[in-house]
Amino acid sequence: MTKQMLIDFMAEEANMSKAEAGRALDAALKGIEKGLKDNGDVTFVGFGKFSVKTREAREGRNPATGETMKIPAKNVVSFKAGAKLKDSVQ
Repeated sequence: MTKQMLIDFMAEEANMSKAEAGRALDAALKGIEKGLKDNGDVTFVGFGKFSVKTREAREGRNPATGETMKIPAKNVVSFKAGAKLKDSVQ
């Protein structure tokens, strides 16, 4: 499902215009982003939990040359599905 498909679905499901649904989705995504930056996690009970994890620096290899290289540490976003979401897709 694309973002536009989700906006179309939200508009129909909530009986609102596509423009309103688009603004609502953008606001929700911005809220998730802010929650991850400020708190490190965002939880939707039954749906799942977004969290920020730190990936440690490590050594890797350039696949083209085989040369070893250092891969720097970085923060990555992870998602763990909740029970209701898991059950709904099985």
